[in-house]
Amino acid sequence: MSDDNSTVLITDIHAALLSADKEAAEKQACLLVVGGELNGTLFDLTTEEITVGRSPECTIPLEFNGISRQHFKLVLTEEKCILHDLGSSNGTFLNNQKVESSIEVNKGDHIKIGSIALKYLPKGDPERLTYDKLHKEANTDGLTQCYNKTYFNNQLNIEVKKSKLTGSPLSLIIFDLDHFKKLNDNFGHDAGDYVLKEKAQLLRDNGIRKGDVFGRYGGEEFVVLLPKTNLKQAFEIAERLRKLIETHNFEYDGKKLPVTASIGVADYRQGVNTGTDLFKRADDAVYKSKENGRNQVNFYKV
Repeated sequence: MSDDNSTVLITDIHAALLSADKEAAEKQACLLVVGGELNGTLFDLTTEEITVGRSPECTIPLEFNGISRQHFKLVLTEEKCILHDLGSSNGTFLNNQKVESSIEVNKGDHIKIGSIALKYLPKGDPERLTYDKLHKEANTDGLTQCYNKTYFNNQLNIEVKKSKLTGSPLSLIIFDLDHFKKLNDNFGHDAGDYVLKEKAQLLRDNGIRKGDVFGRYGGEEFVVLLPKTNLKQAFEIAERLRKLIETHNFEYDGKKLPVTASIGVADYRQGVNTGTDLFKRADDAVYKSKENGRNQVNFYKV
């Protein structure tokens, strides 16, 4: 390799390292789940005080055996992270040592409660970038970059539990693209994949709010979970998103593609005890939209 090529390679590597360091510096401190069904899940520590336990009121709710409703809390400052056990029944363990009252947590330390182990990574730690990549690969749909069905269902159950306890509003929107099989048959599966990607990006850029959970549930079916949003608000959001899809120019290989969506909306209220209950109600509303002519929004009626 010539000296000029070597210089270019070294410069590129240096630039990549600087870029990674800058990206890492912007990352929050976090807890990483190690092992079990939530392995690889990241919980950002975005406030000065974080509570962890089975209660949906906790900052990080974890519904597992051996975990108390209010199990432990973390208090973060610019310099330190302090772990406090909250009188848990089965104890909080830091690196396999039981925490009697409070103790400082350092990079890489493991907090164990019940069957869950949580690894602590401080703010700006470059190791976080690796776990972010793994988390994204495990929890997002490769084609659309939306959350996948497994991740979405977990979030749905968590939010329903929160609403059940606190009474805070919660709504769910389900989108089903109209005549998608016909579109695939007439224009090809590559055109169908283009529509799915384009639609996902369109909604992400123009309607999905921070705090909403946007997922691809399967095939041409998409879902949006809207915490702290009542049925009227959710209906208005769904109608706005429907119009975005209807009026957007979906063009592939020089051909304009016909794309509309049938949409159903439901909210947390009496009769909803699980995430599945809420999903079934929104799904019923989707079928109502289809039966009434498609390309419309309907909400679930008891």
